Amino acid sequence: MPLNSPAMQTETFTELFPLFDSASQETLDWLLSAAVEHDYPAGRAVLMEDSWGNAVYFIASGWVKVRRLSNDKDMTLAILGHGDFFGEMAILDESPRSTDVIALSDVELFSISAQRFVQTLFKDSQLHHRLLQLMVKRVRNVNTRLQLRRKPSAVKLANTLMALAEEYGQPAGRGRDIFNIPIKDLAEVSDITIEDASKIMTKLQEKGWVSIDDRERIMHLPLLPQLKQLASQG
Repeated sequence: MPLNSPAMQTETFTELFPLFDSASQETLDWLLSAAVEHDYPAGRAVLMEDSWGNAVYFIASGWVKVRRLSNDKDMTLAILGHGDFFGEMAILDESPRSTDVIALSDVELFSISAQRFVQTLFKDSQLHHRLLQLMVKRVRNVNTRLQLRRKPSAVKLANTLMALAEEYGQPAGRGRDIFNIPIKDLAEVSDITIEDASKIMTKLQEKGWVSIDDRERIMHLPLLPQLKQLASQG
């Protein structure tokens, strides 16, 4: 949605991005006036490792992955969808990064320069507090993943699918739709092998817990209670 569109009012902005749901009207006007729109096709690098620290990015639509680069190999660390953001850590600690961000689907982003974002945090204590809350939530999510390290692969994968559905999924009947995440990325985020991920996804599809629409690149999760039960096992 273009920034200069009449539909992009501050109410829409706060609904789209939970980070700003407690920000003041002055803050929202200040940020919207400085935000820049970006569109990226699937497969395009959104941020390379040497460009971190210039801005904070907010996902208006689409999906991205954060990956770590090491010795010419890459590993997916996280998958983010609409309403989420990235780049905030780099502007807060100003340290070098060994990660980049790649568009999994067509992506629409808004960016706010590092200087403007930091200035806004100083001006609006509510926004500052909300940012801390969301960063703590990410730390807790990492802790949850660490607690799953000894769990069966099926439990790990089910947890990943549930987390993506709850955070970014779109209601579809009694279930939710998410982007059809490539199996390699699903495996790496779940800390399981690609072979195990492929086998488990096949079984979930046979059970009717997951269905794939290759044309629309959608993964439908129609039976969330069953998937949630699997995620709690082990």
